[in-house]
Amino acid sequence: MAGGDRTIVVGVDGSPASGRALEWAAAEAHTRNASLKLVTAWHLPPMVYGGMGWTGIDPGVITELREFTEKRLEETCKKHSESLDGLDVERLVSEDAAASALLDAAEGADLLVVGTRGHGGFSGLLLGSVSQQCAHHSPCPIVIVPSTQPAGT
Repeated sequence: MAGGDRTIVVGVDGSPASGRALEWAAAEAHTRNASLKLVTAWHLPPMVYGGMGWTGIDPGVITELREFTEKRLEETCKKHSESLDGLDVERLVSEDAAASALLDAAEGADLLVVGTRGHGGFSGLLLGSVSQQCAHHSPCPIVIVPSTQPAGT
């Protein structure tokens, strides 16, 4: 069983790029005998707040968003269960912007791993906005796992 004081944090959002990052991070965790912290995040987009004031979002919508995010993380773990087997895995679902959640989770970690593209941003960007923010502000070493797809697809 992996563990100890070594921790690798990986961003997971259900996208193919985050799946590649998860696979890379799991292999590295096995090599380093480290635990793995899977981080996924959700938040209400600023436009929901209705410009000058709160639009009165039904609390049920917030619950559904959180449950959807938790379910997506569970499905990702099942899909990659073979790679995660034998690792000490912590799952963190954060109500926050993705980059902020990852940077917070990476405090004190040995490594932060993210994919180049996830769910969001502009498809033409080589680096996603989350991976770019993490690259600039990570409190620990970072690995950005490249996409196998050409940019813009």
